[in-house]
Amino acid sequence: MRDFFIGWFEKLVAVIIVLMAIGVLIGAAGAISQQGILAGLAILVVGAVYVIFMGGALYLGLGIYQNTKRMADAMERQSG
Repeated sequence: MRDFFIGWFEKLVAVIIVLMAIGVLIGAAGAISQQGILAGLAILVVGAVYVIFMGGALYLGLGIYQNTKRMADAMERQSG
């Protein structure tokens, strides 16, 4: 059951990252139309950095879980 939830969480993380990227693009387009190109580029750059950091943090958490699981499995095989 735990693997089911972790698998769905991985898929959810991917969807969240895509939605965040789409939100940044929409926000940048809206800023360009109302504030000008400089504001739109600023939102695009800062938003892209935010999406990269948040996506990296989420995938880092998943990677730590996967590495811990593999290490526990390897130690179990070695001891048995």
